[in-house]
Amino acid sequence: MPRGRYSLHDPHDHTPLGEEHFHCAPGPSGWRYVSQRTTPSGEHTGSVDLALDERGRPIRLELHAAGWQVRGAALDGVTWVRTDPAGTHAAEGNVRAHAFTGTSPAFLVATARLLRLAPGDPATRVRLVAFTDPVLAPRTVDRSWALVKSEAHGTDNGPLTVDEYRIGCLDTGEQYTVHIAGDVVLAAPGIELEDLETPPSHFT
Repeated sequence: MPRGRYSLHDPHDHTPLGEEHFHCAPGPSGWRYVSQRTTPSGEHTGSVDLALDERGRPIRLELHAAGWQVRGAALDGVTWVRTDPAGTHAAEGNVRAHAFTGTSPAFLVATARLLRLAPGDPATRVRLVAFTDPVLAPRTVDRSWALVKSEAHGTDNGPLTVDEYRIGCLDTGEQYTVHIAGDVVLAAPGIELEDLETPPSHFT
């Protein structure tokens, strides 16, 4: 069960945004990721709980941030309920999309697991519902994903395969690179892996 800590920063000016303390593990029915998020000074700001089925689809998502809460799952596309801080109003949404995304590294692993690309495959278009910080506002986005290469690196625990993905934002044309090993993001814009207590898990 990988357990560790990501640092989060603004991908443009590198302003520190906080940290995400996580643990995750594959299971007989898929994969689960749980994390707590803090400010740079250590104050709690929210949490992420994401569970995928064996095909990489989100069967349960629960997000907390700034008093807001989102619960969602893959149902007729993706469906979610967003609740305001006072808890007096709940707004339901549904979009014909493949999965969810957001600022948590969990969503990069989840999308890679959903697409299961091979090096050399043409770029794949995927529609996602993004929950934006800090109030978890939903926004539908289109991305292109391509697996550029997979390389094995020697470690004290044996070879570690690192996948390099090229991701494109189809609405802005922006492209960026993400490195993932198993179920851990090694590096991505705005994300750095600072500490990892156990090696990444490998999906079968």
